[in-house]
Amino acid sequence: MAENIEISNAEWEIMRVIWTLGEATSRQLVEIMEVKRQWKPATTKTLLGRLTTKGALATKKAGRGFIYYPLVEEQKTIDQQLMRSFGNICQMHTGKTLTYLVDNLDLTQTDIQNIMAVLQQKLPDAPTTLACDCIPASFGLKHCKSCQEG
Repeated sequence: MAENIEISNAEWEIMRVIWTLGEATSRQLVEIMEVKRQWKPATTKTLLGRLTTKGALATKKAGRGFIYYPLVEEQKTIDQQLMRSFGNICQMHTGKTLTYLVDNLDLTQTDIQNIMAVLQQKLPDAPTTLACDCIPASFGLKHCKSCQEG
């Protein structure tokens, strides 16, 4: 299986369908994406080619067409994407960003219980503050402008 593949927003649309179905023919994917996103067949086929080249999908011949199936696990790929995104923001904003997500996403009672359990486990060892990691410490700044204001 391919590891840590970067997937564009459009490619995510294809992957979500394939993860849902388990596998799909190019014809099925073209039809689904025409209805779901009003994409032309060429758009879907281009994205399938990119995902295959990246190692996110593999194909097997089926008559005159191909069947596409995932080479990457859905949850692992989601987790990697989120960690990449969080790596792009100052760690001082992580807590506020997570709070925003929890406040704005639909969660089941089980999801909430799991989140609370993880937070309770992390609480005893959590630092009281996190340092700004926008600029290397060797430059002598404790916080960037946005961290001071935020």
